Amino acid sequence: MTDAQPLTAPTPAHTVHPVYVIGGGPGGLAVAAELRRRGVRAVILEKADAVGAAWRGHYERLRLTTTRRHSALPGVPLPRSFGRWTSRADLVRYLDTYAEFHELEIVTGVEVARISPAEGDLWQLEASGGRVLTGSAVVVATGWNHTPYLPAWPGRDTWTGTFLHASRYRDARPYEGQDVLVVGAGSTGCDLAADLAEGGAARVRLAVRTPPHLLRRSTLGWPAQRSARLARRIPAGLADALLRLHRIGVPDLARHGLPRPADGPYSRAKAGRTPVHATELAALVRRGAVEPVAAVEAFDGAEVVLADGERITPDTVIAATGYRRGLEDLVAGLDLLTPDGLPVTTAPQAPEAAPGLYFTGFADPVDGALRHLARDAARTARAIPRDRARLVRARAKAAAEQARSEAKAERKAGRSGRKGGDGTETAPAPETAATPEAPDAATPDKDSTPA
Repeated sequence: MTDAQPLTAPTPAHTVHPVYVIGGGPGGLAVAAELRRRGVRAVILEKADAVGAAWRGHYERLRLTTTRRHSALPGVPLPRSFGRWTSRADLVRYLDTYAEFHELEIVTGVEVARISPAEGDLWQLEASGGRVLTGSAVVVATGWNHTPYLPAWPGRDTWTGTFLHASRYRDARPYEGQDVLVVGAGSTGCDLAADLAEGGAARVRLAVRTPPHLLRRSTLGWPAQRSARLARRIPAGLADALLRLHRIGVPDLARHGLPRPADGPYSRAKAGRTPVHATELAALVRRGAVEPVAAVEAFDGAEVVLADGERITPDTVIAATGYRRGLEDLVAGLDLLTPDGLPVTTAPQAPEAAPGLYFTGFADPVDGALRHLARDAARTARAIPRDRARLVRARAKAAAEQARSEAKAERKAGRSGRKGGDGTETAPAPETAATPEAPDAATPDKDSTPA
């Protein structure tokens, strides 16, 4: 990448405890690069054997729905050769290059099972292989798409067809000539249905519970991402109208079983369901290559039971039913998650009850996750040494006050226990309370790095 510009930075000082970054995806890489730029040693712990593991595992057809210009991480732009809409394979190559360019310290094959507070305002990480690591701060960047989610459909375990979650889908070749049901009409489900229809599946049906907003990635050269950025600054009603402009050219598919939603695209995105940028799907639905059907209610023998009572017998069911964050075990007992399993506080802030612990990448913003990861990385990297320094100063101040209080109590006890020859008190020799020396706030020694 000849157009990349290095981040000017001192070599990170190796002192006592590093900042540990859990996860080697885009969010983790960006935070580590920004910390390194500020001279703070960061160690990335990645459970897979390479960075960008989630992106390596996504289906081959996947492309970003955000522009190249607004999808890069700090310090290294996406190459022009990637085109306007970067492919999955190109993004994986970019992440590899990004880690090498910034000379990031990455340990692969290490899975962190639990994080807990340690003495001295530090954090302890229990990791695979019996490792116990101590960090001055921890950034959790394990990703939005962490743990595949499957509804508890009755009869699924005894269904006789082929069943898989969308996380295991790569391309349409294994399903050529098959009758395939894709469950879920989010971005992934719509992409997979289009891929199967164009890739030789004999029949493709798409089970829809909530019809999605189908928008164009770009309208007359104007990206939907740019409209989404503007939408965040205006009232919801105007934001919905602005994003509806990207529905121009997308046909009304109501008579094909895919009606336009009554609510607005921005309002729904704020509620957690972002629009689908898959105009190819609209054309396939209109010509009958993809058939929308009712939501799945149950499985029964060789049949799939739909919400409208229809029973169908597909060869394969692919569940594009989303993911969960998978944080419950990692931060068990710390009371840092909402009922939905999301962090109560996200970077650049740390939870009030857990100073030094940061969560990044746990949102699905309508204007693109990568853009927000890049922005939050810089803010988090500024916050970590600042917050750590505040903690150390507060601890030193508290220790000094305690030492002065104890010395005062000792002097008072000495005066009351001693009397001079004339009956007056004899004061003990004055004592000076030593103020504990504050440890370095920023970074770590190599002994803290997992082997």
